Amino acid sequence: MSKHRVVVVGGGFGGLGVVRGLKRADAEVTLIDRTNHHLFQPLLYQVATALLPTGDIAPAFRAILRKQRNAHVLLGEVTGFDTAAKLVHVDLPDGRSRQVAYDTLVVAAGSQDSYFGHDEWVEHAPPMKTLEQAVDLRSKLLRAFETAVSAEDPKQWLSFAVVGAGPTGVELAGQLADLARRALKGQFREIDPRDVRITLMDAVPHVLPPFSPELREHARVKLERLGVTVMTSAMVESIDSEGLTTKDGDRVEARTIIWAAGVQASPLARRLAEATGTETDRKGRIVVNPVDCSVTDDIFAIGDMVNLNDLPGIAEPALQEGHHVARVIKARLDGRRAKPFRYLDLGTMATISPGDAVADIKKLRLKGIIGKVAWAVVHIAFLVGWRNRAAVLTQWAWNLVTGRRAQPIILEPVRAAQRR
Repeated sequence: MSKHRVVVVGGGFGGLGVVRGLKRADAEVTLIDRTNHHLFQPLLYQVATALLPTGDIAPAFRAILRKQRNAHVLLGEVTGFDTAAKLVHVDLPDGRSRQVAYDTLVVAAGSQDSYFGHDEWVEHAPPMKTLEQAVDLRSKLLRAFETAVSAEDPKQWLSFAVVGAGPTGVELAGQLADLARRALKGQFREIDPRDVRITLMDAVPHVLPPFSPELREHARVKLERLGVTVMTSAMVESIDSEGLTTKDGDRVEARTIIWAAGVQASPLARRLAEATGTETDRKGRIVVNPVDCSVTDDIFAIGDMVNLNDLPGIAEPALQEGHHVARVIKARLDGRRAKPFRYLDLGTMATISPGDAVADIKKLRLKGIIGKVAWAVVHIAFLVGWRNRAAVLTQWAWNLVTGRRAQPIILEPVRAAQRR
């Protein structure tokens, strides 16, 4: 008799948690993902700002699962589901299509950026959700400094704007300020650091909306001390190659604009909802059973693409949902019933500078160096692999002491214009 077939779509925090949680289960587990690596998204902005190399936050699936005999990896893009025949449709790298059969299906496809109906803005304000986007952004940021050296108006190229004042936007603005004023100090002698202008803006009235008022104010004050201009209650009306304009008519000149303002569920959430007759919410997230994260008896959905009691789209819910679904599957295989899902709220955190962070953990309000230590401990613990943990910790220490960054590299060479 063949083993129970579990197919997991998406190797983020939730999907990888399911696969690893089934290590000792009597099942064959297949992980399908469009990339060959797990991505630690909370540190993606540190790749974009040249602090960390890509490999430190993106270990390959096959390396992670090398000792898990019942786990298999398939590189491909899932395009749809046939729930009646229990098949997943996959486009493979060589252009062929394949149908993968399952007994139990777990979909953890994550989320993508939302431009709130203005997808044309992506040309001038790229997002930062994938490793490729982070590397492209790193090149764009560093190229701006290189261009400023020879530009007739250096200030024009030393203007940056981050749209979105949630944790990602705050962390990105803080790291960009550190990159401009400390990490590149002495390397760009032709540039006056005082000419660098960084604007952090959002339509909401505060930075870090999920945090307590005390920590919001601390973050705002610290960012301003770093030289970041904070604009709240500022809704973007238009974006072009030289800056953006708010609905109030304010103009922010910025040659480099980064989008960190909003996300929406992966399109696979809608396709799964259509295939199973399940509803989605206004953010496109599929609504799941809060008891066990199920969509149907043999299909589960977890992570950013689901609405489970409206939990936030951050790493911790996805991790806990993934571990829970693995327990549910193992219990079913053993003829048992798993306990209902209960979310343990571990709070929210955001780093501001190499020596400062805020952490809102239940009744604890941590900030400054204590907040930074708490932030660092949690992020190191969540990283996959001891080598990656040691490498990231070393890079952080090196940056804290010297201000230098590990990856100030522009991948694309300058190409001369064709002259007639």
